[in-house]
Amino acid sequence: MNNNLFDLSGKVALVTGASRGIGESIAKTLAAYGAHVIVSSRKIDGCEAVVEKITSEGGSAQAIPCHIGDMEQIEQLFSSITAQHGKLDILINNAAANPYFGHILETDLGAYQKTVDVNIRGYFFMSTKGAQLMKENGGGAIVNVASINGIVPGDFQGIYSITKAAVISMTKAFAKECAAFNIRVNALLPGATDTKFAATLVKNPKILEQAMAHVPMRRVAEPDEMAGTVLYLVSDAASYTTGAAINVDGGYLIG
Repeated sequence: MNNNLFDLSGKVALVTGASRGIGESIAKTLAAYGAHVIVSSRKIDGCEAVVEKITSEGGSAQAIPCHIGDMEQIEQLFSSITAQHGKLDILINNAAANPYFGHILETDLGAYQKTVDVNIRGYFFMSTKGAQLMKENGGGAIVNVASINGIVPGDFQGIYSITKAAVISMTKAFAKECAAFNIRVNALLPGATDTKFAATLVKNPKILEQAMAHVPMRRVAEPDEMAGTVLYLVSDAASYTTGAAINVDGGYLIG
């Protein structure tokens, strides 16, 4: 057995939504374990800032912007990866949209469409493009960042929760059909995490107090606490793990 199951040397990894929060932590962790990381998000400036952090610590990274709600940009992203690297070993689908916080009955079409376009259509076609490239090169690993809201819908987060449930189902469907190509597909289900994305929850004392009453560890997670699970899922340590949805939630889903 390999003594360093988490060694990612020689691997090319793509992390979406990597300009901050959980995505940034994942990108830095994968680079720290040897991967060349493609840092991707909608705005190039944020991506370049993360690349600078990685390279300043001796890691290898580059920035390629992409809005995964835009099919043309997805095509351009994978054309660039193919031209520059000729392969992709790791794909982390982390970029997400959650534009609406309110009662499900008041969800308008714009919020619905944006959430679905990014969280379902975006993840789906990022996965098909990534898996096709992995198939050509003997395999790889995909991790979809879903949410515990995909299991227990979050209050006033109806359409977001619905899309995250779809991501969990999507993970299992891709895992089942791609296993023959040596492609493993798993999902990370974060609980409440201190990010700008989750500011509606973590910055509102009343909402936070109510939420933490259901978390046995009684605290919000830090983004870095999500990265270790992703490292496991993309590494040789998880060579027989596919179709899994791993909750990292301080015990919330215990009940």
